[in-house]
Amino acid sequence: MPASDRAAAPSSRWGRLARLSALAPRAFPVALEGAKRAVGIKRTEEQERIARQRTYENAKKAGTALLKTLGEMKGLPMKLGQMFSYIDGLAPPGYEDKVQRLLQQLREKAPPLSPEAAEQMVVNEFGVEPARLFAHWERLPFAAASIGQVHRAVTRSGEEVAVKVQYPGIDKAVENDLKSLTMLEIVIAPLSRQYQSKETLHEITKVFLNELDYGLEAENTDLFRRLLADLPSVVIPHIYHSLSTRRVLTAEMLHGIGYEEFRKTASQTERDQAGATIWTFMMRSLLRHGVLYADPHPGNYRFLDGGRVGFLDFGCVKILPPTMVQGLKAYMAAVLDANWPEFDRLCHEFMGMDPSDKQSWDLYRSYALELLIPIATHSVYECTPEGAKETVQFLVRGQRKLIKDAEGGPKLPTPMHMPFDLTFVNRLQWGLASILGGLGTRARFRELTEPWIRASLEPTPS
Repeated sequence: MPASDRAAAPSSRWGRLARLSALAPRAFPVALEGAKRAVGIKRTEEQERIARQRTYENAKKAGTALLKTLGEMKGLPMKLGQMFSYIDGLAPPGYEDKVQRLLQQLREKAPPLSPEAAEQMVVNEFGVEPARLFAHWERLPFAAASIGQVHRAVTRSGEEVAVKVQYPGIDKAVENDLKSLTMLEIVIAPLSRQYQSKETLHEITKVFLNELDYGLEAENTDLFRRLLADLPSVVIPHIYHSLSTRRVLTAEMLHGIGYEEFRKTASQTERDQAGATIWTFMMRSLLRHGVLYADPHPGNYRFLDGGRVGFLDFGCVKILPPTMVQGLKAYMAAVLDANWPEFDRLCHEFMGMDPSDKQSWDLYRSYALELLIPIATHSVYECTPEGAKETVQFLVRGQRKLIKDAEGGPKLPTPMHMPFDLTFVNRLQWGLASILGGLGTRARFRELTEPWIRASLEPTPS
């Protein structure tokens, strides 16, 4: 793509919807094949071979178009693609590896802005060119995200920094995406029907809009540095506030290696230690302070020497109401204590499950227990890709069975009326299962987590 065409992401509402709609004809043959497999269409061996080859070719074409479109659109569609890329179990049965490999490219190789467009954004924010603002500025980015890209630089006082520059026009593009109910439904569809209410859509809109404000991300980063300052294995970058604005964020450069390289080269002991650190980072901040890091994306970790893990990108952070955190802790404590009457009460009153609909109740209750297996296990629990996949497919498989077995013909099962604040907790559970499953982490998660579940909620330090 010529540099002039990479100046900004397309931003008009209808233009962005049209770009996504154009992908549908390419995706339909793949979706149709997935549906045939789901209902168990019988074929001869030769028919199966031909169907697999045809589907692979269709998927490859659709995947190439998907990567190009989502990468160029940035914003919400790109974030959706990146989320699909690391949550195991969302791809059609039989095509998981191929889909994951295609989407991994979106996570790691999204098309960048032209150097001139990025530099102009810095000029707009600071009134001077990057070459004058910094002692050294690398014109080409080393990382790209859904709403910005990251450049290496050196401050005038000699510190290496990572400078995240927002894509021009991306704020308008995301706002237009969020005005479209269709776009929002696409984003939350993987999270299941229980979230599709006006209240939840409003909450999701607010969280995504907050990600556009790098000033808020800087505050979130500082908050996590304070919350976890006593943990030497957790590294959170220092923010350079004088070199940051709403659209440009300058942070300490963290070196180390990325997730894919680490999981392929690290020893089992190193992967166990790193996984326990990631779990501690996520769960302690949530259960001790009610602060939720809701973006467990593989690109947000740097694996450093001495067993330390660096954490990046604090744009998607949620402060949960104390009553919500206390309810979550009570719900988890009931599992630790095997207090099933209390667990059932909380499934109904806290999680919004309907005990009068026995089939849906049995499915959702079992699914809740499936997600809590790591903390319910008294011994070492081993995270695996298969286990991560099951956290998603257990629910999908159960819902499909309810639809198929419904009296009077197929109908959707009764949804949970889950509190909207738990929307991103569920996203964390799925993402964390996939991240730790990829690492093959083995840990005593019950021992790690129980003290935070039992303890009183602490105020966030100022």
